[in-house]
Amino acid sequence: MKFKPLHDRVVIERIEEDNRTAGGIIIPDTAKEKPSQGKVVAVGLGGYDDKGAKIPMTVKEGDRVLFGKWAGTEVKIDGNEMLIVKENEILGIIE
Repeated sequence: MKFKPLHDRVVIERIEEDNRTAGGIIIPDTAKEKPSQGKVVAVGLGGYDDKGAKIPMTVKEGDRVLFGKWAGTEVKIDGNEMLIVKENEILGIIE
């Protein structure tokens, strides 16, 4: 299935973080928090302001981004867990 988000929405695939601490302690899955970094998989065409002018998207496919802990809606697309967020929920692009 191919999925294209609408307006100013972005589809993100979470990037799993290392399951060890700096000291070498292994963190079990039950104690780990969901990652707050991800790779942009798909981007909508952009939103509109109050006057109807189109606002272009800042992020693009392939960008690595940082987002809030409770941001977006989790969905399964082709068996993969993805996150759909509005662009304003993305905190920044990791370079």
